[in-house]
Amino acid sequence: MLRILCLALCSLLTGTRADPGALLRLGMDIMNQVQSAMDESHILEKMAAEAGKKQPGMKPIKGITNLKVKDVQLPVITLNFVPGVGIFQCVATGMTITGKSFMGGNMEIIVVLNITATNRLLQDEETGLPMFKSEGCEVILVNVKTNLPSNMLPKVVNKFLDSTLHKVLPGLMCPAIDAVLVYVNKKWANLNDPMPVGQMGTVKYVLTSTPVTTASYIQVDFSPVVQQQKGKAIKLADAGDALQFPEGYAEGSSRLLLSAAFLTAELALLQKSFDVDIRDMMIGELPPQTTVTLAGFIPAVAEAYPKSKPLVTKIRINKPPKLTVNPGKSLLHLHGTLEMAATQRRRGKAPVSLFVLETHFNLKVQYSVRENRLQMATSLDRLLSLARKSSSIGPFSEKELNGFITDYLQEAYIPVVNDALQVGLPLPDFLAMNYNLAQLDIVENALVLDLRLD
Repeated sequence: MLRILCLALCSLLTGTRADPGALLRLGMDIMNQVQSAMDESHILEKMAAEAGKKQPGMKPIKGITNLKVKDVQLPVITLNFVPGVGIFQCVATGMTITGKSFMGGNMEIIVVLNITATNRLLQDEETGLPMFKSEGCEVILVNVKTNLPSNMLPKVVNKFLDSTLHKVLPGLMCPAIDAVLVYVNKKWANLNDPMPVGQMGTVKYVLTSTPVTTASYIQVDFSPVVQQQKGKAIKLADAGDALQFPEGYAEGSSRLLLSAAFLTAELALLQKSFDVDIRDMMIGELPPQTTVTLAGFIPAVAEAYPKSKPLVTKIRINKPPKLTVNPGKSLLHLHGTLEMAATQRRRGKAPVSLFVLETHFNLKVQYSVRENRLQMATSLDRLLSLARKSSSIGPFSEKELNGFITDYLQEAYIPVVNDALQVGLPLPDFLAMNYNLAQLDIVENALVLDLRLD
């Protein structure tokens, strides 16, 4: 019933304070799911098993034999943020203590108690990961009931409380808090492991400093490392203004912010995946991709190739992709070359280049989350420029090709880009967080995932 959340969720706090990069804010809505850590770690069963054993240092109590502890109740957990420290936790639970009285009858004492502790949020010096460490654990007796005769209460029960409960219970119950924290800390042990982006490289979320705790949330700042598979790390562009969460979200809500600079660096890993040679004659609703079709826009093609020949179109992205993000709209900017060539009848003979165009076009980006990865799907926004770089068929007006190239990009090239983007961009791996229910918002220079549990 109470939520032992404090322990587990704290683990979520793996973040980094670097600009640009990514920010993670953890509210109590996420922290409260820590209750599952108790269930998954079977700490209750272990607690009950330990309670039933003879505890070291427990001295026999005069008048009571065969002392046993059973029926440890499901705890109710209350958590509160402690600014600059971590989380204060109160676990309310109870148990039944049984034995035989000196009169030979069965004795039963029902104890209700609170376990309180402060879980300090630290950063492991060796791994750089955040970790929780409990401090100041105390056991407070709330209520004690017994079936012993009333005339035995003052002496026997008080002796029991003074000699046993106050001495033994902290040693019995406080380790349970530590056990849950150990389990929780393991849940985010993979946070700063490199995560693959297809076969092109990896992304690693590095914690830049110890997460900061406020009265309503824990903030974790990440300095992501985007590493090429065979090469250097991709440096994130300077975003200028300090990265911060926009206003308008509920106080204490949990969310993840990914800067446009970080997303741009991730997309740079996929740059080579956007290069393609397209040889299909029939593509979607486009006319046949032949020299005859092309001659309708550039008459010189008909002069050079009176007979129809299939076309090969080569698109190369020669500058790193750039993502711009503005409220409600995100664009992927691609700069490169588009070459069209005529195939030859003889096998093994290379196609003959007709022309090479330098091009710049934008793609509209829509975001979603699938399998805990950020997914992107694009559609053509507009063709911004075409400039002739070379031509084997003489000069021609690039403007005459605007409509033809625009349709070609939408029908033939956009599917190539979307196929490459299916690898998805990895999100921080902490406390088995499920991002699939997150609500996505496009804000100024960033993407915000409003984290939801249901």
